[in-house]
Amino acid sequence: MTRWLALLAILLGLAQALPAAAGPALVETPMYEPDVAAGKLPPVAERVPQLPSVVDMAAEGKEPGKPGGEIAWMVARARDIRIMNTYAYARLVGYGPDFKLHPDLLESVDVEGEKVFTLHLRPGHRWSDGQPFTSEDFRFSWEDMELDKELSPYGPDTRLLVEGELPKVEYPDPVTVRFSWSRPNPEFLPALAGPAPLYLYAPAHYLKQFHKRYADAKALEALAKQAGMRNWVALFNLRSKLIDSANPDLPVLEPWVVTTKAPADRFVFVRNPYYHRVDSQGRQLPYLDRVIVNVVEGSLIPAKAGAGDADLQQRGLRFDNISFLKAGQAAGQYKVRLWTTALGSEVALYPNLNCNDPDWRTLNRDVRFRRALSLAINRDEINQVVFFGLARPSQNTVLPESPFYDPALATAWTQFDLAKANALLDEAGLSQRDSDGIRLMPNGRRLEIVVESNGERSLEADILQLIRDSWAKIGVALFTTQSQRDVFLQRIFSGDAVMSVWTGIDNALVTPTTVPSGLAPVDQNWLQYPKWGQYVQTRGTAGEKPDEPFAEQLMALYDEWRTTADKGRRDAVIREMIRIQSDQVTSIGTVQGVLAPVVVKNRLHNVPEKGILSWDPGAHFGIYHPDTFWVDP
Repeated sequence: MTRWLALLAILLGLAQALPAAAGPALVETPMYEPDVAAGKLPPVAERVPQLPSVVDMAAEGKEPGKPGGEIAWMVARARDIRIMNTYAYARLVGYGPDFKLHPDLLESVDVEGEKVFTLHLRPGHRWSDGQPFTSEDFRFSWEDMELDKELSPYGPDTRLLVEGELPKVEYPDPVTVRFSWSRPNPEFLPALAGPAPLYLYAPAHYLKQFHKRYADAKALEALAKQAGMRNWVALFNLRSKLIDSANPDLPVLEPWVVTTKAPADRFVFVRNPYYHRVDSQGRQLPYLDRVIVNVVEGSLIPAKAGAGDADLQQRGLRFDNISFLKAGQAAGQYKVRLWTTALGSEVALYPNLNCNDPDWRTLNRDVRFRRALSLAINRDEINQVVFFGLARPSQNTVLPESPFYDPALATAWTQFDLAKANALLDEAGLSQRDSDGIRLMPNGRRLEIVVESNGERSLEADILQLIRDSWAKIGVALFTTQSQRDVFLQRIFSGDAVMSVWTGIDNALVTPTTVPSGLAPVDQNWLQYPKWGQYVQTRGTAGEKPDEPFAEQLMALYDEWRTTADKGRRDAVIREMIRIQSDQVTSIGTVQGVLAPVVVKNRLHNVPEKGILSWDPGAHFGIYHPDTFWVDP
């Protein structure tokens, strides 16, 4: 311990004594000049790490910015301010605009056979309150949070397990942390880079006051009572969530720090004086001094954005807002930029292969039935009527921007072919019809499909109406019902829903580092087979074991991807999983590549003209580094 503390002192001394090595000469931030002059804040050379992350603005196609100013944007609920953590996107490793992984908070990462990951921190890196960011923050997170039975009663985050095996975690020195497993863990680095990341660290110096292992028991009890919490665990959880932006006192590593306590309808984020990134001219990022997040009624966001009330707005805006927003550009002093969404399908239908009704379950599991329904959708009509021809008819599959895109698979079973659809339905035992021309199920019931929706998007209703008309031509009746999201999901999870409508694959921008979890029945939220996903997530304690041959094959491929270190084999596995999904039509896509409006004030610079709006990988604005956005003085 003595040797560890001595080394820490040496490193911190170096960080204070030396300017940022291997980088440009540092320039003081105007906002901090008075505090530096008054001795209230160290100069910039002592605030940034000894080896800061230097942003090559030219390489990113950006212009060097001017520090200062603020921007505002809107959310529909106070809890949605947590999206600020996604947009700000400071991660141990993160995706760049090239959708490849790069060190960010970390100086570097050494990977040995994807079993051993040695993380190298930046010497002199500090939390937003100026305290050192070291391997102690990793030790505290692992030993005192993840392994604590009271804080983590179900064990560590499952993303830290490899076939149930816990990692071996070591801390060779203050700036080095090592995670290792006996088998490959290709999911580790992508999990660190996610929009809702796997946190391996926490500000130990701050959180120890709320942990029973470090705090006086009576003092801790008093703190919990004062906060209205039932015990120290509830208090700790309230104070410790890095992703929520809910605790202004919690030190962070993000470019901006929240300063407003909830409840509020206006949250102010102020720049982090110890942020680790600088531009190529030596100016510490972020450029913006403040970011304001206003809470407004969700239905009003398009109107307020059109009135010029936001400097940067995408959340709450939809394709059908584009015309209205463009009409307000001059008066609102903004431009509407059209980014491509990264959904596998803007709207997709999900036959519930785990529904409770045995007749519907049998029918939904018949691939001929699923293929017939897909062939009876006129996607060109949907594209023209709803999206003005600007989208791309497709299955619910990966995007052309993905290296795994195959146009033949994207269009498989998507051509509008009523004759073939009718033939498949006849072959599936649905040849009998009633006097209205509606097909009869083997049990004699009319083939009336109830598609369940949460009613949150009006374009779903427009698309379902077009599908209703075309399905009627093959003797299939379509009805819709709406319920609130929680009820909607519960009906699907429980098996009461026969079919549902939702967006397509969230992460259709599949890259070689993407964990192919969206292509296998491993999550209850995959609405075509929720009980299979629940079975995997609960390790067999709930749900149903995948029992269809294609599902078993997908699970075997998924497990192979996770256990092999052969990158070539991994790529082949992903391609095979995409092929199976397309051939089996496990979900029924409509169109992809739909444009999303992004409102950008004329005074705001370095926001890309074109971009891909992707949750993971991408973190929406995150990969485009909002810390480099700046405003005219």
